[in-house]
Amino acid sequence: MINQKQQQFSVFGGLKYAILIVVCLIVIGPIVTTVLGSIRTTGEFQTTPFGLPINGIQWQNYQGILESPAFWISLRNSLLITSGVTILNVSLASMLAFIFSRVNFRGRGLLFNILSIGLLFPIVIAILPIFIQVRQLGLINNLFGVILPLVAFGLPGSVVILRGFFISVPRELEDAAYIDGCTTFDFFIHILLPLARPALTAVAVLQVIASWNEYFLPLLVLNDQTLWPLPLGISQFQGQFGTDWSRVMAYVTLLIIPAVLFYMLAEKYIVTGLTGGELKG
Repeated sequence: MINQKQQQFSVFGGLKYAILIVVCLIVIGPIVTTVLGSIRTTGEFQTTPFGLPINGIQWQNYQGILESPAFWISLRNSLLITSGVTILNVSLASMLAFIFSRVNFRGRGLLFNILSIGLLFPIVIAILPIFIQVRQLGLINNLFGVILPLVAFGLPGSVVILRGFFISVPRELEDAAYIDGCTTFDFFIHILLPLARPALTAVAVLQVIASWNEYFLPLLVLNDQTLWPLPLGISQFQGQFGTDWSRVMAYVTLLIIPAVLFYMLAEKYIVTGLTGGELKG
C-alpha cells in the first residue's frame, strides 16, 4: 500500500515537473530566439530561426544600433516616461493606501471599492476618452500625455497592494508613535514607509516594467518621432532597415535587457511585497 502511494506521488511529481518545464520553454523560447537572432545574419535567422550562429557572432548588429542617435533619443524618452510614471504612482498610491488603511471616515469602503473597479479595465478599453482628455489638456506630443494616463490606470493595483501591507502594521505601533509625539505625517514618513519598503519596491518594479514596455498609448499620443520611447523606436528602426531582422532582434534584445535585469535584482522584494511580508522587531 505504501509503495503504491509512493508510486502515485512519484508519477504526480514527474507530471508536475513536466508541465513546469513546458511552461518555462513557452515563456523562455521567444526570448532565446530573439537573443540568438540578434547575433546572427538575417539569412541564418530566416533559414533556421532556432539555430546557433554559423558564421560567427554578428556583433555589428548591436554596433549599428548603438551608433544610431535615434536609439539614444528613444532610450532617453523611455527613461523619462518610466521614471515619471514610477515616482508619481508610488507617491500617490502610498498616500491613498495610507488613507484607506489607517484613516477612518464615512464612505471609505465604498470609495475603495470604486477605486478597485479600475483593476477590471485595461487602458486600451478607455483609449478614446483618454485621447480626448489628453488633447483637451494640450498634451498631444508631450511625454506627460503618456505619463499621466499610465499613472492613473496603475493606481488601483498599487493602492490594493500597499493597503494590504499598511493594514498589517499593528495599531499598537501607531499609538506608541503618537504617544512619543509623532504627528500623522511623521508616522507615515518615518515609520510606515520604511516598514513598507518591500511593498513599495514591488509596486515600483511592476510600474517600471509596465511603463517601459508600453506601446499603444505612446503611439496614439506622440506623433513626433523624436519623442518616441524604445517600443516605438523598434517600429522606426524596422522601417528604416526593411527586412534586416537580425538588427531588429538586436534592438528588441536591448529593449528587454534592462527590464529583465531590474526584475531579477528586485525579485525577492516583489515576492515579499505581494505576499504581505513579515514585520520584525
